Amino acid sequence: MIYPVFLYGSPVLRKVATDIPEGFPGLDELIESLFETMYHSDGIGLAAPQIGMSLRIFVIDASPLEEEDSSLKEFKKVFINPRILLYEGEIEKYNEGCLSIPDIREDVERENAVNIGYFDRDFKYREEYYEGVAARIIQHEYDHLEGKLFTDYISPLKRRLLKRKLTSISKGKVDVKYRVKHM
Repeated sequence: MIYPVFLYGSPVLRKVATDIPEGFPGLDELIESLFETMYHSDGIGLAAPQIGMSLRIFVIDASPLEEEDSSLKEFKKVFINPRILLYEGEIEKYNEGCLSIPDIREDVERENAVNIGYFDRDFKYREEYYEGVAARIIQHEYDHLEGKLFTDYISPLKRRLLKRKLTSISKGKVDVKYRVKHM
């Protein structure tokens, strides 16, 4: 099922999401809906809060970025109840965007490596280490589960300059090809 994407200003995007218990009813359908909504919206990652569900799960399919980084060719994963265990590496700038904040892209500084613990779609616990763009995408989606947005990482001056655009987005005044929901 393709869900509308909740826009900047929606309270669900600022809540810390709750863990998903093992045996959660409808988990497979939720995972498929996250992927369907992400693909329909031309995204490379999507977290449950972005479809209005305050649950600790996100999906990633970074294969569209394969030309930028060949290691992303097969990078399609589900992260359930993730916890970033370690941020490390150099701080790097990367231009980020978000389906919940359409038409705004900004340079965001993040560590270039993470160690993450999570459950896969079969509820098997895993710990994995990621670097580069994969680590960046994981951090961006993980932030959604913590009630954070990429705009939280930009300077107060840049946020002030974007205030009018952000206000318009929060009112649903966007021109995108996917369904959206505001406040």
